[in-house]
Amino acid sequence: MTFLSPDAAAVARMIDHTLLKPEATAADVTALIAEAIELGTYSVCVSPSMLPLTIPAGADLKVAVVCGFPSGKHHSSIKAAEAALAVAQGADEIDMVIDIGAAKAGRFADVQADIAAVRASVPAPKVLKVIIESAALTDAEIVAVCEAAVAAGADFVKTSTGFHPAGGATVHAVRLMKQTVGDRAQVKASGGVRSYDDALAMIDAGATRLGVSGSAALVSGAVPAGSASSY
Repeated sequence: MTFLSPDAAAVARMIDHTLLKPEATAADVTALIAEAIELGTYSVCVSPSMLPLTIPAGADLKVAVVCGFPSGKHHSSIKAAEAALAVAQGADEIDMVIDIGAAKAGRFADVQADIAAVRASVPAPKVLKVIIESAALTDAEIVAVCEAAVAAGADFVKTSTGFHPAGGATVHAVRLMKQTVGDRAQVKASGGVRSYDDALAMIDAGATRLGVSGSAALVSGAVPAGSASSY
């Protein structure tokens, strides 16, 4: 078992330990859950077809599931149905992708309606995170999409899927998103958050949740020399 410094443990508790590769198997997800419990991450984040998950009794681990992933080009009714099924199968949180093209075209009312449709199928206290694909948007578009997400009742705005060629999270985008939503929503940084320094930079910019696939490597980089042991 790995022993983490308090700082590393606190960062781990902000992580959605993520496995969204198309080739992921049930065995991979079982390993993901075991690693998440060992590291003390907040949740595991998986594809909807992997549900339902078996979380060991007594484990303090949430289940997050993506929706409309990764393109966001699904009809709103399909996203809503996908989210509802995920919740019925045990998801605590839904990470939905907006229609990026609608945002690029300035159709922010349509973006808001898309999010609202999913929010209606994911009632509180279930958590809704809205992936805006920030690297593909201008600053003005980021602000407008974040406003649409808040108006539709989202709990989080999230930078990226990690699959878009434009790239993933940046400190600039996280800071802008946090400045826009203020206390009305939280910010999740995802996509390219690979090192402990990356994590700290995103947190400093306003992120309260991190999407990370290489969580063990990230938090182990924060363990002071001599503080890690196993038994």
